[in-house]
Amino acid sequence: MYLKRKPMALAISAILSATTSLHALAQSADGTPANPDSKQTTTVVVTGSHISTNRSMMTGIGAVTVIDKDAIERSGATSVETLLQRMSSSAGFAGNQTNAYWAENGYGTTQVNLRGLGANRTLVLINGRRVVSGGTGANSSVDLNMIPVAMIQRMEVLKDGASAIYGADAVAGVVNLITRKDFNGLELQTRYGQTSRSDSREKAANVAWGISGERGYLMTALDYSQSGTVNMASRAPCGLGEANGKLECVGSSSTIGGRAVLADGTRVNFNQTPGGNGNFYERYNGAKHNFNSNPYLNAVNPIKRISFSTFGNLAINDELRLFTEVLYTNRQSEQLATPGALGVYRPINIAANHPTNPTGQSLLLQRRRLLEAGPRVFSQEVNTARLVLGMEGRLGEHWDWNAAVNYGRNTGVGATSNVANLDRVDQTLNTAVCSKAAGAAIPCGDYLGYGDLTPQVLSYIMGPIRDHGGNEQKSASANLHGKLWQMPAGTVGFATGVEIRKDKGWLDPDQLTVLGISNTNQQTPIAGEYDAKEVFAEAGIPLLANHWLAQSLDFNTAVRYSKYQMFGSNTSYKVGLDWQVAPSFKLRTNYSTAFRIPNIPELYGGNAEGNLTTTDPCSGWSALPASSVLSQNCRAAGVPAGYTQLGNTILTTTGGNSRLQPEKAKTLTAGVVWTPQFARDLVLTLDYFRFRIENSISTVDGSTKLRACYESVGLSHPFCSSAHQTRNRLTGEVDFLSAQPSNAASESMSGIDLGALYTMRVGSTRVTFNGEATYLRNFDVTPFPGGEVLSYAGKITGGRGSFTKWRSFDTLTVVNGVWSGSYSLQYTGKARDINASPGDIGDHAPAVTYHNAQLKYALSKNTSVSFGIDNLWDKKPPFIQSWTDANTDTMTYDLLGRRWYAKLIYRM
Repeated sequence: MYLKRKPMALAISAILSATTSLHALAQSADGTPANPDSKQTTTVVVTGSHISTNRSMMTGIGAVTVIDKDAIERSGATSVETLLQRMSSSAGFAGNQTNAYWAENGYGTTQVNLRGLGANRTLVLINGRRVVSGGTGANSSVDLNMIPVAMIQRMEVLKDGASAIYGADAVAGVVNLITRKDFNGLELQTRYGQTSRSDSREKAANVAWGISGERGYLMTALDYSQSGTVNMASRAPCGLGEANGKLECVGSSSTIGGRAVLADGTRVNFNQTPGGNGNFYERYNGAKHNFNSNPYLNAVNPIKRISFSTFGNLAINDELRLFTEVLYTNRQSEQLATPGALGVYRPINIAANHPTNPTGQSLLLQRRRLLEAGPRVFSQEVNTARLVLGMEGRLGEHWDWNAAVNYGRNTGVGATSNVANLDRVDQTLNTAVCSKAAGAAIPCGDYLGYGDLTPQVLSYIMGPIRDHGGNEQKSASANLHGKLWQMPAGTVGFATGVEIRKDKGWLDPDQLTVLGISNTNQQTPIAGEYDAKEVFAEAGIPLLANHWLAQSLDFNTAVRYSKYQMFGSNTSYKVGLDWQVAPSFKLRTNYSTAFRIPNIPELYGGNAEGNLTTTDPCSGWSALPASSVLSQNCRAAGVPAGYTQLGNTILTTTGGNSRLQPEKAKTLTAGVVWTPQFARDLVLTLDYFRFRIENSISTVDGSTKLRACYESVGLSHPFCSSAHQTRNRLTGEVDFLSAQPSNAASESMSGIDLGALYTMRVGSTRVTFNGEATYLRNFDVTPFPGGEVLSYAGKITGGRGSFTKWRSFDTLTVVNGVWSGSYSLQYTGKARDINASPGDIGDHAPAVTYHNAQLKYALSKNTSVSFGIDNLWDKKPPFIQSWTDANTDTMTYDLLGRRWYAKLIYRM
């Protein structure tokens, strides 16, 4: 229990007790940076295997992208996701500051999504060990905000399925963050940056101290970073939509005066002029009355992080070492949100004789934006702690072992300001209980017309809500790796290990939210946990060596047996061949299986409702030919002629599904590595990849469900059933739409990764080119057995992110003495909006290339300064029909525009 309550105190005490002996050891290093890895042989354990190898990561068994410390420093990045989301192998959706409103893992969180197969299918490790999920409660993936960039030595990204090696979460690949170990002395870093429009000001500072010697190392650091705000209206003054062949501001149909339907079916809107006639109303006109949300949203939301970390390793003797990892991060983030609108979560019916109703008819107040109360603010404060304690050592000459316990816990509070209490709204409309008298306990409210709500009414109905939650992970592992025996072609390598893990997540929404009283998405509490017990074995067997057409041929295999508390057992395996045909040419291939159980939010997530960007295909159906399937279906569904979707969002039900079952996956990679003899410093790689996921746990977005339904003959598609969507009989609007996860889907993806690394010297100047590109051949999702295949390759999906066929990231680096610099190109290929009709404005996005430049100068041996510009040519994001925010896909394109930063590093 003490470990659970006081992990930080225990770890810090252990580290401090070792400091004296480590300090004495470090004196022998003569004040120069010592590298403990330099004592090792050329064989090391790299990401993708537990067996020691002397292969480089780029030319090894599986393709690995490495982002080293120099690249991290040159980038000027203050967050891990900035670097990872630039990779060509990243796709689809992953949270960052410019799409915080759409973060499935919780507001303010950031993730990496390899291949676009989902952040929950990408395993994130620190020094080869798991990390607790992050967010404000019951989350499904690691929040990269918790990891300070300054402590990272390199990032290793395995772009291959690795469940047999690391566990069931590594379906799409593995991101392994390796922390610094080779540091002596004190290091200070400070950074400042902003956009060319003088907003989004970023500040960061870091202080690190380390000592190292033959018997170990100790490094501790304190990291601080804070990012600024960019209002969305400064990048996109209003939301755009196509009308009469041109783009116009469309806005939200949740108006500030109030939009209502009268008893005779007439749709009206009430006064929107400040100080105007409170009883005025007129026919609703979207172009005139709709609300422009963009000034009340942010394109970039502020976030502040403070992190403390300590990493240490101490040799007790020649055969035994102790190690520890301590990490604590406090994150404070917030997102600006539009003023809340009534009528979304509870109908407001006002009788014809109500004193506030000037129409003479009973009415349904469909939407009333509470602009008088001001915007809402979503805010989060999350505390994450991670502690690893372990031992490692040698058994004889050929075997190494390690054992560790890993404890991680994060707790968070998510708050929302200016939320209406719907029970109190009802009371202010009930003339039997409310009063217009000054100081009345329950004041009467007039919601028909902007400015008619008094401060007393607003004070009575508005207030904050707070949710509390967290995640916890406990694990213990033991591993052994070494050499079994000698064969004619070489030594057989072997590794084995066991891991016991318990994951837990919980989220306790505000009581008013649980009861459906708050004017927000109703939620139920989430609480769940599961246990996993796993054992694995891995072998590397040399088959041939020094033969014609086979300088070496190695067979690699791994198997993992997993037993889960809720779903029984499963066996995952991997087989691979590594064939060095000639010194300059290699072939490599891997085939693996995976087994992923539903995570806690997928299983236990409470049902919730929210307005999500959704395109209704029946909007404007009556203008289509009467013979078209879409026209016939919309008419058959009772959608009135002349119907036009109001705004671009639809109330959608989301949440968990307790009936989910595990999903299974198969992955195949095959590639070549060529090091031409005429250019020995050039390495070229080409790798084919294929992923097939059956019984897939996935969510089909609302736009796709509606289109699949209304484009099917005779409304025959299963998505037409009431379990998926229903319409209002009077207005034709979609009034229920489900986007809950299910096992019905299957997914198939294939493509090619290309890589190039070339280093040359021109006099005293070293020039390095490092490039990677990904071609996505196909990404097909079958939402249910026998269903129509949804092809995402080359498409922007409107809710799942972008899956362009081509992506690349290329960097040219030049180093000459005290000067160094780099120039990088991030390319995103053209893509078609999956929900737009051909010929529509914004039916596709053109190819976009972002240019980034960095320059570094060493003022002295201890001091260096850096200056960089991202999006050098101030490239604007393209308009697409299915935009998420700011008229574009915020998961793919840059909203900030040109921005610069300056950085100072001082070491002593």
